[in-house]
Amino acid sequence: MRRKKYSFWLVSVPPTDHSDHECQSQGVRSCGECLAAGPHCAWCTEETFLEVGRSIWERCDTARVLLRRGCPSDRLEDPRGSTVLLKNKKITLHPKEQRTQARWHKQVTQLQPQSVQMHLRPGEPQSLEVRFKRVEDYPIDLYYLMDLSFSMEDDLPNVKKLGADLMEEMRNTTSDFRMGLSTVMPNPCKRTKPWPCTPPFTYRHLLSLTANGSQFAELVGGQRISGNLDSPEGGLDALVQAAMCEEQIGWRNVTRLLVFSTDAGFHLAGDGKLGGIVLPNDGKCHLEENVYTRGNSQDYPSVAHVAETLRRKNIQIIFAVTEEVTRLYEGLRSIFPKCAVATLSNNSHNILQIIVEAYNALTSEVVMENSKLPPGFSISYTSHCKNSGPRHGEQGRRCSNISIGDEVSFNVSITAPRCATASQRPSRVIIKPQGYGEEVEVLLSSICECSCQKDVVPHSPSCSHGNGTLECGVCRCNEGRVGVSCECDGEESGEVVESHLCRRGNASEVCSGRGECVCGRCVCGKSSKKPNYYGQFCECSDFGCDQYRGMQCGGRGRCVCGECKCLPAFRGRACECPLSLESCLSQDGQICGGRGDCHCGTCICHDNRFQGPTCELCPSCPSMCTLHRECVLCRAFTLGLSPEECMVKCAHLNVTLVGQTGVLATAHPSLSLHRCMEVDMEGCRVHFLLRAGENEDSIHARVALERECPSGPNVILITAVLSGSVVVLGVALLLLWKLLTSIHDRREFARFQRELEQRRWNRVSPAQTNPSVGACLSDTAQ
Repeated sequence: MRRKKYSFWLVSVPPTDHSDHECQSQGVRSCGECLAAGPHCAWCTEETFLEVGRSIWERCDTARVLLRRGCPSDRLEDPRGSTVLLKNKKITLHPKEQRTQARWHKQVTQLQPQSVQMHLRPGEPQSLEVRFKRVEDYPIDLYYLMDLSFSMEDDLPNVKKLGADLMEEMRNTTSDFRMGLSTVMPNPCKRTKPWPCTPPFTYRHLLSLTANGSQFAELVGGQRISGNLDSPEGGLDALVQAAMCEEQIGWRNVTRLLVFSTDAGFHLAGDGKLGGIVLPNDGKCHLEENVYTRGNSQDYPSVAHVAETLRRKNIQIIFAVTEEVTRLYEGLRSIFPKCAVATLSNNSHNILQIIVEAYNALTSEVVMENSKLPPGFSISYTSHCKNSGPRHGEQGRRCSNISIGDEVSFNVSITAPRCATASQRPSRVIIKPQGYGEEVEVLLSSICECSCQKDVVPHSPSCSHGNGTLECGVCRCNEGRVGVSCECDGEESGEVVESHLCRRGNASEVCSGRGECVCGRCVCGKSSKKPNYYGQFCECSDFGCDQYRGMQCGGRGRCVCGECKCLPAFRGRACECPLSLESCLSQDGQICGGRGDCHCGTCICHDNRFQGPTCELCPSCPSMCTLHRECVLCRAFTLGLSPEECMVKCAHLNVTLVGQTGVLATAHPSLSLHRCMEVDMEGCRVHFLLRAGENEDSIHARVALERECPSGPNVILITAVLSGSVVVLGVALLLLWKLLTSIHDRREFARFQRELEQRRWNRVSPAQTNPSVGACLSDTAQ
């Protein structure tokens, strides 16, 4: 597809059904005020649109309602917002193939589009798709900011090798890599032995961005460490100078990385007051002979000041700090845009690994941001990332885990405020991914005027022979003139005119009490909260019609002067009756199943036994199977009716006999097919199918010859069970009798033994029971 200088992206808003009175307001007097009333409000400019008694504000309503009321579509003012692409350069696909110039990186495009103009209808959002792709072999500028306090003395040898090692490592990512070097010196310096001390300074620029790794190592090897009187250092000062001094450092508009390695904290704004410095930091570049010159005259910058400076200059920062201060710098991640914090080893031997891993982490996430919006405007993002669905809110601004060559998109939606607060002058908003120099310029303009306002006709003949200005179909009367068409002198309009021209009769109120009399004509609705009165004497209203299902005119018509004007497919006082008979059709295609009449879309059944929407239900009626049971039994099995009765009564039934019941299951199902199972006089189940014939009175029956009759009783089994039961019951009774007898005998025997023991004790002599008495009797005998 050929590239054009200008292309258009139109974002349509799905139609929404709005209330008929959403845009109506008695204060609307012009087309511009109508647009300000709401995002879906339209204005009819047709001069003859309003009927007698209608008010000017009734020209303002939704487009759907105005068209329904008879406004010509070409006389409708309903401006919609639009999005126009001014510059839409395509994303670069193969940048290596385009590298033919020294400044080829300026031709590489990672963000699309580049410039957009949005015409915004207040309250109506307009959307824009922004695409981003990580281009292969994109240039990188890395500036290394090194702490030279005494505690970093053992780190210098490892940092010295960093230049060559990092150049070699970055070749896997890009062939255009440059490095620079600067130092942060504690201020003031301890001038005590035993180590030599460099004169105090806050920030010194040593090496502009270059592709010469050996030069980096040479400069690092020539640095000397120092010390300070307090632990915090001037790191924030150095960050501001490294960002602002673009010319001295040589920053290009490519990926910018700033690495700050330290083992200490930092001074904050206000710390300079301890040394008598009260002048705030101005955030500008102050380098003389590559040394920061305002360290003793300006206070330290604030954290927010540094974060805003880095964001504005598209710099992604990597803090390589020791474990003691890691938590301090971790707290900056929520403030600094595109920030990474890594723990530095005691001698910085892992500095190369930190830089590579932090670079991959920073560039694998895209976070969209925008400049400050004009007052009242709002913006929202929806992200479409790799291998994930759309995300909204704050997550809609970012996409993670993006590799080189991956493309993501963001849907950006901007909404303008009401015209009363929106600026009439075009505004400019910048949308960009954090840490990248490319951006999308969005020009915003609010639509607060109608196109018909440009065609104003002063002293129009339509306004009572030039007594007013015609604007958008409405007369703006000259001073001293009143009326819809400026036809009346304000001084001549009074109670006499109202009494004769604005009353239906001598006993009626002026304009029926629903409006005002202006120049002998009623202007209706100004005293009503629901301004729907009109007519010569305001006698008509559009909200006094009958309701159906809670809606005026059933939602199937329009209320005109108290009467429902139904749509062609409906009739009735409330448009409650559909003319279509579709709702009365039964399953067999008959109206009310042939058992009733259709009235207003509802079946009225002839027989009270039938119920349901189409008279198909009859709870008290016998079923089809029961109705033909006798005929099936007499025709197929000669059961029930006599042959003469069967011949006369069942002549309508055509019977077909089938061998097995399973054959009936293969019959093709239909609405007229009935599967039946009935019980005959012998208690057997009879299976058959009934189907209506071609004639209304004929029935076809397919009857299974095999009846499912219950089998007779098993005498042997019953006898055996009864005999066994008697035997078991007898044995159980004998065992129970034996058990009870044994228990009784044992109790009697125990009682007998107790009685014998008692008798034996009673027969014992006194001598036997008392030995002393026996001895006494023996002595007496001698």
